[in-house]
This record gives sequence, C-alpha cells and structure tokens, in this order.
Amino acid sequence: MTVFKTFLKVLNKSKLPIILYTVILVFFGGFNMQTSENSTNFIASKPDILIINKDKEEGITKNLIEYIKENSNIKEIENNEQAINDALFYRDVNYIIYIPENYREEFLKGENPEIEIKSTGDYQASLAEMMLERYIKIANTYEGNTENEEELINNINEALSKQTEIQITSKLDTDNLAKASFFYNFANYSILAGCVYVICLILSSFKEEKISKRTIISSMNYKKHNFELLVSNSLFAIVLWIFYVILSFILIGDIMFTTHGLIYILNSFIFTICAVTIAFLIGNLVTNKNAINGIINVVALGSSFLCGAFVPLEWLPDTVIKIAHILPSYYYINSNDMIKHLETVNFETIKPILMNMGIILIFTIIFMIATNIVSKHKRKIG
Repeated sequence: MTVFKTFLKVLNKSKLPIILYTVILVFFGGFNMQTSENSTNFIASKPDILIINKDKEEGITKNLIEYIKENSNIKEIENNEQAINDALFYRDVNYIIYIPENYREEFLKGENPEIEIKSTGDYQASLAEMMLERYIKIANTYEGNTENEEELINNINEALSKQTEIQITSKLDTDNLAKASFFYNFANYSILAGCVYVICLILSSFKEEKISKRTIISSMNYKKHNFELLVSNSLFAIVLWIFYVILSFILIGDIMFTTHGLIYILNSFIFTICAVTIAFLIGNLVTNKNAINGIINVVALGSSFLCGAFVPLEWLPDTVIKIAHILPSYYYINSNDMIKHLETVNFETIKPILMNMGIILIFTIIFMIATNIVSKHKRKIG
C-alpha cells in the first residue's frame, strides 16, 4: 500500500499534463476515425467515353452507339487528334472508340472489322473496355445464326438486357466494422503513447535520489516493489482503456454491442496490459524526464507505422511486415483486421485471433521478466 499511496501522490502532482496529454490523444484518435469514414467507401460511376464514328449511324452501328450511350457518359470533343489526345491526357475522357468506315457493311459480311481504341488505362477505362468487348462478343455469336439485321439487333439487345442476379449472403455491417477496425488500430498509438508518457513520468519520480535510496534500504523485496508499481500503473492504463472503449461506443455505435465489438474490446484490453509492461520496462531503463517525448516517438509512433496502425498492412512492403513480426503491435493490429472480416464467430474462426492474443501475452511476460532483471541489476549498482 505504501507504493500505491506514493504513486497516487506523484500522479496527483502531474495530473495537469497527464490529463491534457490523454485528452489530446483520445480526441486525435476519434477525429482520425471520423475523417477516414468516407475514404473507405467505393462509389461506382460510369466511364467517360468519346465515340468517333466514321460509319453511317444506322443498323448495327447505331445499335452499338446507343448501347454505349446507355452505359456511359458520352463526351463531345473537337474532332481533331490534338484535342482528342489532350482530352485523354487530362482525363476528360477515359476511353475513345473509333468506329471505322463501312463497319456495318463489313460486320454483316462476317469480316469482323477492327474497332480502334485509346485508353487512359485506369479502372473506368477497363470498365469501358469490358462493355465494348461484351457487345462485340455477343454480336459475333449471333451474326452467323441470323437471317437479317433486324433480327440480329433484337437478339443482341435481348442478350444484353439479361443481368445476373446478385444475392448478398453476407450480413456483416462492413462500414461500421471498418470504422471499428480503424479506431482500434489507431488506439495502438494512443494507448502506447499514453502509457509510456505517464508511466515513465511516474517511474522517473520514484527514481529521484531520496525516494530511490529509501526504497533500496527498505525491507521490501524488489519484486514486490515492482509488482505494486506495475499494478498501480495498470490502474491508470485501464482507466485510459475504458475511456477509449466508451469513445468507441459513442463514435461507432451499435456494432460495439455485438460479438465482433466484444472481441475488439478484449483484444485492446490484452494489448493495454502489454503496453503497461513495455512502458514499465522503459521507465526502469530511462531516468531522464526530458527523454520521454523522444521515446514516445520511437516506441509508439515507430511501431504504429511499422505495424499498420496508420497505413493498412496490405499496403506495406513485405520487408516492413517481416520486421513488424517482432513487435506486439503487429499481432494486435492483425487481429483487428481479421475481426472485421469474420462472417461467423466460433472457435475455428477466432482461433487465429486467440493465437495473436496469446503471443501478446507472451510478450507481456517477457517484458515483466526483463523489468525485474533490470531493476535487480540497478539495485545492486545503487
């Protein structure tokens, strides 16, 4: 209890910078989650197409142009190559279709005339290319099996009108799960930074000469002393964690009341305990209060960038991901990313997540053992 009382006194003296720093971190995490909401959604749009028709607009040629108009945004550009190339370069159009002279006549003869194209090469141009290829493929299929052009056009239009029925079998609230994943991934930085800042600040106060000497000459075993300090600091970390959990319920909503939300919360709790032991080890290694901000940048910011808290893991180079495996943050963030893709929750589906949690707990034990070794060594020196 003596250690705990001293901890509370130190915490009370430093309450203003601690509260300010914690609020900033929590606010920053919530703000980033809100601003990322729109960036995770994909909105389908029609490609911008320019048609250069050198044939008469009748029959199969007219039908092809009408089909393209129905499924795209037709652009009007001055009919010269310089203007056309400029429009393509500046993305005023995604795809240019050149229908050659006598296209209709040659097609009806079965000569399969070539349609030239120019493309920006982006996803909308690919969509336009798929649309054109679909029409030509269907037209070629019916061309040899129809007696007249009118019947051919009717058959083509009937085939094009058939749409594949899409049935959504997943009941996942993907938008809110993505928001939850981003929020708890960012919490990697906030929890680590908050724990390192506060715990290092408190431990540096315990290492002041007068307090340190009293601790060394006391009858208290260093293991018991470390344990009481660890429990005391864990209380602060749990308060910070609860604050984050409450904020997630406010910002994300109903998804946090589901099984998925419960797993997010459990995963973040286990990581918070690990963050306490990381901060506790650093606090035993470092005594200079002025070095705390630099340590936060190295530990919290560095691991967040390496492990995918700010940039999704799938966007990171393989070398970076391999390095990230030596950090507990990787397993915490990897679990968050797996949770948002869980269709059903049972032992088999959450087994990889439980394994990640187990690895984080192993890191926690390693940091606790390392802290005791460092603390014992420093007492001998003292």
